[in-house]
Amino acid sequence: MMPTPPPQLVLLHGLARTRHSLWPVARAAVARGYRVTGVGYPSRHAPIEELASFVAARVGERLPAGEPFDVVSHSMGGIVLRAAVAAGLLPAERVRRVVMLGPPSRGSELAEALRGLPVYRWVLGPAGQQLGTGAESVPLALPPLPFECGVVAGRRTFIPLLAERVFGGPTDGRVSVARARVDGMADFLVVNRAHPFLMWSPDVLAATFAFLETGRFPVGRP
Repeated sequence: MMPTPPPQLVLLHGLARTRHSLWPVARAAVARGYRVTGVGYPSRHAPIEELASFVAARVGERLPAGEPFDVVSHSMGGIVLRAAVAAGLLPAERVRRVVMLGPPSRGSELAEALRGLPVYRWVLGPAGQQLGTGAESVPLALPPLPFECGVVAGRRTFIPLLAERVFGGPTDGRVSVARARVDGMADFLVVNRAHPFLMWSPDVLAATFAFLETGRFPVGRP
């Protein structure tokens, strides 16, 4: 019998980040025997629909045809994945398990508050305009998840006043805990971490691989 190949893991970064931003996840995955594919995409230079097509094409180029894979995404990376699957660019049956770190699953209040500012449009581009909570929100237009997914939300922010005024409750500084939730998710975990550093946290890494391996976050969750 041919030996079973190690699982394939795709990493998707967030807005204005690069594939290197998820290197703590990549390092931990390689140590566990995964084959890791970090997919970079021009997050600041195209709308989410085009980014979804770009990511689907890269996955098609780099992974064997038809092979299932797991995904760990950060922030907007989860929205790009959902958009690619919803558009039929990535077959849902190939996506085995997904962990989304800090996804704006129902849009971001901060993105909605800033989207009208010229500097925000210039820095974060078309996709940044689509992550709000209003009529133009791409996350709010996406269907429920068709794959097994665990969501990790942060509840730490370095500007507490912002949490109350903009988010109205617990937040990681970019996405509220409430808006990280998504219809169809299998599990949900809230950690005392800030948005930019979710992938650096040992507790988040342990929970991520527990979900990928068992379909649930640890019982003794933080």
